[in-house]
Amino acid sequence: MDDLETENSEKIFDPKKSSPNKRGGNFGGKGGNTQQRLKKLKQKLRDAKNAAPVVVTEVAPRAEMKPRHFGVLFSFLIFVILPSAGVMWYLQERAADQFASFVGFSVHSEDTSAVTDVLGGSIDLGNGGSKDTDILYEFIQSQQLVASVDAKLDLRTLYSKPQNDPVFTFEQDGTIEDLRDYWSRMVQIYYDTDTQLIELRVQAFTSQDAYNIAQEIFTQSSEMINQLSAIAREDTIRYAREELTKAQAQLKSARQALTRFRNETKIVDPTADVQGQMGLLNTLQQQLAATLIEQDLLVDIARANDPRLEQAARKIVVIRKRINEERETFGISSEGGNSAEFNALLSQFEALTVEREFAEKAWLAARSAYDGAIIEANRQSRYLASYVGPTRAERAEYPERTMFWLLTTLALFLAWAILTLIGYSIKDRR
Repeated sequence: MDDLETENSEKIFDPKKSSPNKRGGNFGGKGGNTQQRLKKLKQKLRDAKNAAPVVVTEVAPRAEMKPRHFGVLFSFLIFVILPSAGVMWYLQERAADQFASFVGFSVHSEDTSAVTDVLGGSIDLGNGGSKDTDILYEFIQSQQLVASVDAKLDLRTLYSKPQNDPVFTFEQDGTIEDLRDYWSRMVQIYYDTDTQLIELRVQAFTSQDAYNIAQEIFTQSSEMINQLSAIAREDTIRYAREELTKAQAQLKSARQALTRFRNETKIVDPTADVQGQMGLLNTLQQQLAATLIEQDLLVDIARANDPRLEQAARKIVVIRKRINEERETFGISSEGGNSAEFNALLSQFEALTVEREFAEKAWLAARSAYDGAIIEANRQSRYLASYVGPTRAERAEYPERTMFWLLTTLALFLAWAILTLIGYSIKDRR
């Protein structure tokens, strides 16, 4: 340090580098002043060399290993290193290989329009109250499907094949609830709610077993969708059949009422009878008018005792009598008292006719709807469409040993770190 200070002083006051005679130099002025300043500076340097050294005390003591530190390291070894090594050994030596089969499908529903309108309603076989894909998603995870596949393929035996892998295999004497829980580990479901697509990853300890399970899941799911479609079709046909039966009953009742009216009144069609009577009366009125004109002409040209006048008068009397009789027959004569009664019969007949016509139209619509429902029932409106697999694996990809080991080690480390921090926190509070 002394050598460094001397070197610096010499470097500052080197007469070769610092020329006092130059204009703008460090020591402008007279040479005597410069020498005095140099002496003062050298004296200060000598005083600084002879001064006592400054003692710097340590801020904190030097860190040393304590028993609690060895305890933390030992706990890390016990709770992290050894379990992680055990997991790695088990995955490499005891864990059985698993093969995966992939299958993807979706529920295809035809966009069927209404077959026909039934009194303002319509028939729709393509849409249900809830989405079929959501129902299928829950069905694949249900105990019913697990039991059905187990009865078909004996899942307990398939999932308990490896003898030295108690972690990833199934205990053959487990209950159906245990088998369903294990099923959720071996059958992974990926469901896209936007596209309504379902993809399954089915794992087993052999490639053939994984393929068989995936194929059986697809078969059972297809049967379930077919049952839903059959129920929807049967409900639609039943509704159309009930409407047709109701329309037939209404038509039958309307026809019976009209027949009863005709039997009681002895009138087949009052409207047609009135129209015919009106035509007859019009003819009689025309004949009466012609006879009256003929009589007026005879009065002007014939004598008073001319037989043609008498004949014309008798003809006029007969025609007027016939007109009155025809009017009285149908109750439209001003002299008759049954005009209101005939009008009531006519009104009743018209009401019965309207009811019959309405019943006939309703029956035709119901019949058309029923025939259309039968046609739609014979056509499959929804079915399970497969877009992937089931695939047959050629090599085992599961369990993912490296990923499983890393996740296990990370979980052990996090648990150990949290417990260690909790322990230090409790110690600091005491």
